[in-house]
Amino acid sequence: MLIGEVARRSGVSTRTLRHYDALGLVRPTGRTAGGYREYSAQDVRRIFHVESLRSLGLSLKQIGRALQDPSFTPSALVGDLIRWTRDRLERERELLERLRAIDASAPTGWQDVLHIVELMRELDSPSAARRQQAVLARPEGAPAAAGLLAGAVLAESDPHVAGALRWALTRSGGDGVAALTAGAYAGDVDVRRRAVLAIAGTPEAPGAVAVLADALRDPDVTVRGHAALALGRHGVAAAVPVLVGMVVGGANDVDAAEALGRLSQDPVRADRITAALAGELAAPTADSATRIRIAQALVELTGPTAREVLRRLAHDDDRAVTLVASALLRVLDRRSPEDRADEDP
Repeated sequence: MLIGEVARRSGVSTRTLRHYDALGLVRPTGRTAGGYREYSAQDVRRIFHVESLRSLGLSLKQIGRALQDPSFTPSALVGDLIRWTRDRLERERELLERLRAIDASAPTGWQDVLHIVELMRELDSPSAARRQQAVLARPEGAPAAAGLLAGAVLAESDPHVAGALRWALTRSGGDGVAALTAGAYAGDVDVRRRAVLAIAGTPEAPGAVAVLADALRDPDVTVRGHAALALGRHGVAAAVPVLVGMVVGGANDVDAAEALGRLSQDPVRADRITAALAGELAAPTADSATRIRIAQALVELTGPTAREVLRRLAHDDDRAVTLVASALLRVLDRRSPEDRADEDP
């Protein structure tokens, strides 16, 4: 077959066929009397072999070696192709995320695009100081980049930079909760901790309470704690069991006690919280340190029931518990009549 017919049947252009010939990759078996290339059936099969290998991403040099060297084994080359393809896909995924971040910022001009690209570059810096400065020094009126900032929050391990990112995210004006929600359900516990801590900073944002309520059931105690503190300060009763557990376990127990105090402004809820804390006093694991933390939490609660439990602790078998509970009762006694009105029967 002449080159034109081969091109029509194979779908490979005549220019490409001539290039293959020049490289020695697919040389026609013969020539016509007029000097035109003439391909045999075997030549055509070789063309299809070349095209098949090209579809895998092999270079023409690699294809030539694969077809000419009988001892050549494909396993090593295929392994390299897999790694190259993974790297390329990762680069393309990163590019896609960057483009989405730019699109989500709704740029009104190229200057806005340049601001976002500059922020992306600085957030990729290995220097924590540069990453923090990039966030804190964003120009006034710069385009919102909630998605970009949320992604950086989920990836940032430096606590100072993370704090700056959370601050910037709340000021971005975008839907930070929506951007962080996927992180709150991630398999990586560090990502979940960062996501829930960031969402906890804006519990009044649409959708935040629902995500934080789900986080109360997280297997990680730190994630549960971030969620419970935010919900407790926001008056959500579902946080009570986790907050009580924090007091008992000693994890942010002071903050947990304050959140329980806020929740106890409702008299019915106050009695339930007090009952939960009193129940922990009867547990076999309620050692002296635990009973002291419970006593300190009871001071934060309103209502007479909490004071009654504290009086019982003032007669505890452990002298340290007795001293702390007695001191706390004296603090309560010095409160103004207005403060005590809600506590005394």
